[in-house]
Amino acid sequence: MAPRTRVAVIYGGRSSEHGISCVSAGGVIAALDPTRYEVLAIGITEDGQWVREDGDPAALTLTSDGLPRVRSRDAFVLNPAPGNPIADVVFPVLHGPWGEDGTVQGILEFASVPYVGSGVMASAVAMEKVTMKRLLRAAGLPIGEFVVITDRQWRADPSEACERVAQMGFPAFVKPSRAGSSRGITKVKSVSDLTAAIEEARRHDPLVLVELAVISPRELECGVLAESDGTPIASVMGEVVVTGDHEFYDFAAKYLDGSAELQVPATLDHEIAERLRVLALEAFDALSCEGLARVDFFMDANGVLLINEVNTMPGFTSTSMFPQLWQASGVAYSDLVDRLIADALRRGTGLR
Repeated sequence: MAPRTRVAVIYGGRSSEHGISCVSAGGVIAALDPTRYEVLAIGITEDGQWVREDGDPAALTLTSDGLPRVRSRDAFVLNPAPGNPIADVVFPVLHGPWGEDGTVQGILEFASVPYVGSGVMASAVAMEKVTMKRLLRAAGLPIGEFVVITDRQWRADPSEACERVAQMGFPAFVKPSRAGSSRGITKVKSVSDLTAAIEEARRHDPLVLVELAVISPRELECGVLAESDGTPIASVMGEVVVTGDHEFYDFAAKYLDGSAELQVPATLDHEIAERLRVLALEAFDALSCEGLARVDFFMDANGVLLINEVNTMPGFTSTSMFPQLWQASGVAYSDLVDRLIADALRRGTGLR
């Protein structure tokens, strides 16, 4: 019998998406065939402690008691040095800062341990939405209008920052630049709403992005996956339809109250769907992504297409959009995990 591949699944982390990361990890661990893989479950607590966990997928699920957490216990000693690998390959199922943003990827590069997903630069750029949008715009890709408010600008002259947003117009979305799962996002309709919204975003990140809202948008998503030679391919399109009292696809709609419906495949004209798939691949390449990504779009009532963001480690439960997109494209969840691990082993680490 061939030796099993030792896969370290890293999850949790210090970001506000800690619980979602745990749920994603539960899906990945459950999908790993025990006859082919030996799983090493490594949790990161909310204060940054790395710990060994038993990796029981049942403990990493969303329940009526809420989202799972990584609990403090004896620390896992990580020696990130070449020649002392923690595993054959790492699946860093981390969402948000201190995980999805190139920080953990940098540790793994230093240790010469292959890992699933994008490298340091692409992970950092995609996580930081301001730079991401600037790079997409420089590549000639369609993005919406936005205003950036840095920590220094806000502390020096908040009224000037609010004036710049007012000149752009309303309604607008105020969001932390380096957060996900719609944490810290507020829809504002006038200048009077701005200060509170900016302060809420700043609770998550001192760098704030304010985007001009798209009126009555359709929220469309495309999965990108690397082929066996690294060539990216695009999935069918999906659509998020929000019902109930939510004005947008916020955290509660995504995870808590079932008011968001994922339609896969999305009902779109063939030409529009193909255009979106091409844009997804162009965005993937523009940011030098690897392995996988989910590219999110808006389409307004006139059919204008805008790239909203690129997620280098999207939600990964079996009911998340990214796996659903690939299921509808002919790639089952377990096969998706297998392909990502194989891609990580093929790429290895280092300059490439």
